[in-house]
Parts: sequence; C-alpha cells; structure tokens
Amino acid sequence: MIQRRNFLLASAAAGLCALAGPVFAADRSNPDRLRVALLPDENAATIIQNAQPLKKYLEDVLKKPVEMIVTTDYSSMIEAMRFGRIEVGYFGPFSYVLAKSKAPEIEPFGVGVEKGKPNYRSIVIATADGPVKEIADIKGKPFAFGDRASTSSHLAPRALLAKQGLIGDADYKVIHLGQHDAVARAVAAGQVPAGALSETIYRVLVENQKVDAARLRQIALSDPIPNYPMTMQGFLRPELKDAIKRAFLELKDPAILKLFRVEAIAAATDRDYDVLRDMAKVLDLDLAKL
Repeated sequence: MIQRRNFLLASAAAGLCALAGPVFAADRSNPDRLRVALLPDENAATIIQNAQPLKKYLEDVLKKPVEMIVTTDYSSMIEAMRFGRIEVGYFGPFSYVLAKSKAPEIEPFGVGVEKGKPNYRSIVIATADGPVKEIADIKGKPFAFGDRASTSSHLAPRALLAKQGLIGDADYKVIHLGQHDAVARAVAAGQVPAGALSETIYRVLVENQKVDAARLRQIALSDPIPNYPMTMQGFLRPELKDAIKRAFLELKDPAILKLFRVEAIAAATDRDYDVLRDMAKVLDLDLAKL
C-alpha cells in the first residue's frame, strides 16, 4: 500500500514538473502525447489513482499516450492551459471563465450530465450546534470558501450571500481553505461556523462517511450552475479535436464517468457559461484582474 501511494504521489509530482518545463513537441497541433488535467478539488494521489481507467480509455481510442495531470490549485491549471502546457482540461465553471478570459482560444466541448441535468448547485452548510441557523446569522462571523477560482465553493455562494445583503470582508470574514472537503471538515469540526462547497461533492463526502452529516446543518442552496466543462486547446488540429470530442461524448463506462461525478457527457459551448459572467458582475469582479 505504501509503495502504491508513493507511486501515485510521484505520478502527480511528475505531472507538475512537466507543466513547469518548456514544450518540445515538433508540432503542438498534433502532439505525440496528450496531457489531460483534472481539477485539484481532492487529494492529488486519489485523483490520479481514480483516473487510471480514463487514461487507458483515451489511449485506446485516440491511439496516443495520455498523461493525467493534477495541478497544485485552480490558478496553476489556468496558467498551464494559457501557456499550452496541457492540451485538455477539466475545469470548474468559474475557473473555465477565468481561463477563457486569459486565453480566448480555449474551447469547451463537453459538460457533465447528472440526473438528466447539465447543472448542479452550491450548498451552504453550518455547524449543527453552532451559531449560524440561517443566512442572516452569517453576518459578523467567519465564512469558509474553497479555492478563489472555484464556482461552487466561492463564486456562487458569495453571489448568493451578496444578494442577501452580505458582502465579503465587510459583513463577514472571508476564509479560503482551498479544497471542498476541507470546507466540509472545518465546518463539521466547528473550526468555522459556516461555509460553502459543491452540493455534489458534499453528498459524496457524506455517503463515503468522510464527514458526519449529523454535525452539519444545511442552510441554503444556490441557483443552478452549469456543470464542469471539458475543454481543449483551439490550436489542435481539427481532426484531433473531433477525435477528443467524440471520445468524451461517446464515453459510456459508469466507472469512468464516476470520476467526473456524472452519468454522461453532453456537448457544450462557451455561451452556456454566461451565467457565471453575470455572477461576476453581481460581485463587481474584473475577470482580467483575477
């Protein structure tokens, strides 16, 4: 078990090293290997381990070696896509919008479908026996978000609070804990009275007994958010882009789809994510400066 864990950690580290170096491919439009980045919303070694069936599937279908990569955080994934250090990226909705604002050539081509819908929600939770019983109680207290570039653990819940008249760092103390599971654990332990994360991830954490639902109180759900998009570099050859898109849209293996917490992948376009740009306007965020 220890040897396997070390191998997985080394694999994740190797992926990060690959992002740091220059690209030597003779033709970046048709690279010898494809680098596929997955969101760092859980432990990197766990994500790499769970992604091995996806890696094999893509290699079999695309007839190319595939490297699975987990970056250190959302920002490093955006920069990796921006500078062409990865060819395919599975982004959070808001991190995609940020990446698109910095690298307009990025193309979304797929979106996860769960329970027949290509969207999900953010959940606001509080410590069960803590001082926060409803949204209004958050005023004057610390509130935990995940990564700054996360949709469901930052942008959506922050917009939800703003619509209720609660402005971050003015009406409550903003705390960023990085990962969704870190938010759930901190709130369950009473380290922070309330916080927000993806409802889907929250339900998985409860189902897998990673957090105790009895220690938590559900306060609110956000409006629907478009699901995480699959994206690729616009500079890839048209025939390669078509092959990548088909590989994901025709993916039927439930074990692989579970990696994305979806039941299928449907086609997506950039316009699907305008709702995130509207949220940014509510919060008076300048995407170019984030």
